[in-house]
Amino acid sequence: MTGLVYKSTGSWYSVKTEEGTVYECRIKGKFRIKGIKSTNPVAVGDVVDIELDETVDAVTGTINKIHDRKNYIVRKSVNLSHQVHIIASNIDTLLLLVTINNPPTTTSFIDRFLVTAEAYDIQAILVFNKTDTYDEGMRDEQLYMQYVYGKIGYKCLTVSSVTGEGIDELRAEMKDKVSMFSGHSGVGKSTLINTLQPGLELKTKQISEQHSQGQHTTTFAEMFDLDFGAKIIDTPGIRGFGVVDMEKDELGDYFPEFFALKDKCKFNNCLHKDEPHCAVKDALDNDEIAFSRYRSYLQMLDGEDEHYRTDIYGEERNKDEE
Repeated sequence: MTGLVYKSTGSWYSVKTEEGTVYECRIKGKFRIKGIKSTNPVAVGDVVDIELDETVDAVTGTINKIHDRKNYIVRKSVNLSHQVHIIASNIDTLLLLVTINNPPTTTSFIDRFLVTAEAYDIQAILVFNKTDTYDEGMRDEQLYMQYVYGKIGYKCLTVSSVTGEGIDELRAEMKDKVSMFSGHSGVGKSTLINTLQPGLELKTKQISEQHSQGQHTTTFAEMFDLDFGAKIIDTPGIRGFGVVDMEKDELGDYFPEFFALKDKCKFNNCLHKDEPHCAVKDALDNDEIAFSRYRSYLQMLDGEDEHYRTDIYGEERNKDEE
């Protein structure tokens, strides 16, 4: 029978069939030797075929086929540098939760996430969360970031689980879609999902005041059915996000504002770095491209894995000094 993977714990997978029954399944060993360069051959969102165990009241089974994915999103494996971890698959919309403070979300992190979304052809929306906590300075930062990304073409929403700001608009974006929430630990994913679906009661924790970082409350990715006709994938908080399997000469194509200028560069293989008559660098000089975006591009081009955090104005701060 065919089902949808709702939860992955690394060794067991919760699979919900078309009839609505959930089975706990393992995978056949062959999936591990098929050349899939990921730490998890099966991901939340996968459509799979399962075979139930031969017992009278079978509640467990084996996954024996993974259907083709329309897309997926990955991050670099924490312990295995040459492998990736598939966070989720078959996603309609990526909802990246951004917080100005408590904890801060850097443009470097946002840009790496958006580039990966572009590369895997997934719509991405920036959701500025915890707006009820903003003071005047934080609101200015949020408006600046919203201007930068809105100008590129990314939809930006502002929401608050406390005041209810933007919740109806967010529900409308999610209706009849599979959406994935992601962002740093502590940006309020679980709290926001609880607001969207009262009664779900996902575990939440407070921000560590000493380190301004969230504590991990979601250990594994998990999908939930929401009562307004949406599916949401909650993911573990991500502190770092690396760009995976991307050639240098194609990186600029995943920055929409760079790609729009590509044909105006003198050289068709322009990396927008040292080449003369580069339309992207000209646009940067004319303040038509945000400096923070260009800095993120250079960091990715040079293979940096977020050794530096970058604030919205492009100022570097070594993470070891924070």
